[in-house]
Amino acid sequence: MLLLAFDTATPAVTAALHDGEAVLAECTRIDARRHGELLLPVIDRVLTEAGADKGELTGIAVGVGPGPYTGLRVGLATAAALGHALGIPVHGVCTLDGIAHAARAGGLAEPFAVATDARRKEVYWAAYDAAGARVSGPDVDRPAEIADRVAGLPAVGAGALLYPDAFTGARGPEHLSAAHLAAHAAERLAAGEQLLPPVPLYLRRPDAQVPAGYKAVLPA
Repeated sequence: MLLLAFDTATPAVTAALHDGEAVLAECTRIDARRHGELLLPVIDRVLTEAGADKGELTGIAVGVGPGPYTGLRVGLATAAALGHALGIPVHGVCTLDGIAHAARAGGLAEPFAVATDARRKEVYWAAYDAAGARVSGPDVDRPAEIADRVAGLPAVGAGALLYPDAFTGARGPEHLSAAHLAAHAAERLAAGEQLLPPVPLYLRRPDAQVPAGYKAVLPA
């Protein structure tokens, strides 16, 4: 196995390479406005550091969100293009599951929540059991609306850190590292489990909307 994993569903533009046993290389850049500019250089850096060529890849794991429309589509379009060009499978992974994997690797061994910033004063979030399995979500909500459900739970991710009044157990990691996305996907694939299809988890309509009630102009 030589699995390339990357994610653009959060401000972290992150990629990693996994050989089925360990992460060979990982690179992350934090910039919420430059996903399209940064992703391919980040992927190239990972392949170079690992001494690998794209032609050696056996699969791609891409974060499917939830996340903002613009950033998320950069990663998914890139994954689709690479998978088609190389003739290899593309697997989807919930971005929150990757952050949960990082939390578990960091020693968290009790039920917890993961939350990322959904903007509009909302968070994308999910709940996990002590073994790191997702038990609810992903959902998008205002923090105050779920405060009673996450009160007292350890909570990781930028959304939890942004709203500590609701996520009283907020802690790091703040953003996803593709090293954990890759490890999570590799473990699932090695166990013969199915991953998600590589389609976006938007959870809500995009911010950009077609104007309603605009005036049609017809030629004279």
